[in-house]
Amino acid sequence: MSKISDKLLAGTSKPTRVPAKLALADGTIWAGYSCGATGEVFGEVCFNTSMTGYLEVATDPSYAGQIVTMTYPQIGNYGVCPDDVQRDHTALRGMVVRDMCYTPSNWRSAESFPAFLARNGVVGIEGIDTRALVRHIRNAGAQMAVLSTETLDDAQLLAKLAAAPAFVGTNYVEQESCDEPHEYTAENVPAGHQFAYGKAPEAKYHVVAYDCGMKDGILENLVRVGCRVTVVPWNTPAEQVLAMHPNGVFLSNGPGDPDAVEGTYSQVEKLLGKVPLFGICLGHQMLSKACGCTIEKLKFGHRGGNQPVMNLRTGRVEITSQNHGFGIVYSSLGELVPEESGGIAQHAEDLRAYAEAHVAPVVCNEKVGRVQLTHINLNDGTPEGIACLDIPAFSVQYHPEAQCGPTDAHYLFAAFVRLMDGRSDYLDIDIAQDRLAGWTFAEQKEAQHA
Repeated sequence: MSKISDKLLAGTSKPTRVPAKLALADGTIWAGYSCGATGEVFGEVCFNTSMTGYLEVATDPSYAGQIVTMTYPQIGNYGVCPDDVQRDHTALRGMVVRDMCYTPSNWRSAESFPAFLARNGVVGIEGIDTRALVRHIRNAGAQMAVLSTETLDDAQLLAKLAAAPAFVGTNYVEQESCDEPHEYTAENVPAGHQFAYGKAPEAKYHVVAYDCGMKDGILENLVRVGCRVTVVPWNTPAEQVLAMHPNGVFLSNGPGDPDAVEGTYSQVEKLLGKVPLFGICLGHQMLSKACGCTIEKLKFGHRGGNQPVMNLRTGRVEITSQNHGFGIVYSSLGELVPEESGGIAQHAEDLRAYAEAHVAPVVCNEKVGRVQLTHINLNDGTPEGIACLDIPAFSVQYHPEAQCGPTDAHYLFAAFVRLMDGRSDYLDIDIAQDRLAGWTFAEQKEAQHA
């Protein structure tokens, strides 16, 4: 930056600039300025394409061990509302933005986002070309990086990065899960959300939720469909869960490599067929691994609130919120059953072929019988959801609670209740109707025109 630009910035709300650098494992270096805590952190660099929801991203435990790049150009303009945090701490290592706003404007805002990052020890960098960085990650793939306000020498940064622990193979779930079982009921729902949501219904079912790094928004949505939730640590023995006599078991989202979370999927294997199961994100991978599925590392993953997913059972397309860098290999679950797969006998390399054929394929699995592919990602054809047809269990790869993101997939919480009701058509829900369930905006509009 020139002396003239420094002089111009001095007359704005921007603070005194502290240099910072981001170095990638492939040797690429990006220079910018600090916009959060100062320090030096290591993690896998990734990107999120959401236009809003930076606070939810910063407090989502699924980002443990990662440095997140926000693709939207200005971050922080509506500030921070404490009721919207997804956990009581931040899990991500660092935040990368094009331009950080220090003077937010929003009636719900309690502080600025850079102040929140600094207070929570999250190192941030602004002033770099995030579009170019995202293109680089898309081409080169997600990789380890170091973000620093302390070491500005390129050679020293890369040397430190080379000695940092790898992201793959590390169990981040252990550090993000709760320590002891606890209850979550309607009384725990933030009062600050009442301006938008109606009152939660009386609890109909008791659900035990494995906390693999769960977002509070998920618990809130379970409560809003009539569940009383007992949250348990990630490695709670299946026998202990069954002793609670739950109506269903929920498998939460969470960070990192699914293969490193043996303490969860080994317990899920013992629960198969004994109680209705619903998993999202990492929970989807835990259910799949319990069925013997292979997991693969995606080149750069899916992170953002605008991922198109098709429900192959209904043909409806949902715009979804996602945050994951690993995915399941559907073909590893077993051979196709042609008579239940539209006559198709061989697995498709690109799963979008099933969308074109209007087929939700079914495989024969050694452990649980028939497993149907229920959802696929329309951007790249990766699997996004499965349903076990011979036992009560289903899962999706994305985040249906919409923190942050659209509400198209909210119906999956209602589907879980229908599964606990014993209905075989639990996934066949009109999302156009369900996506507005529980919101008060329509009621307020009707009252204004009465």
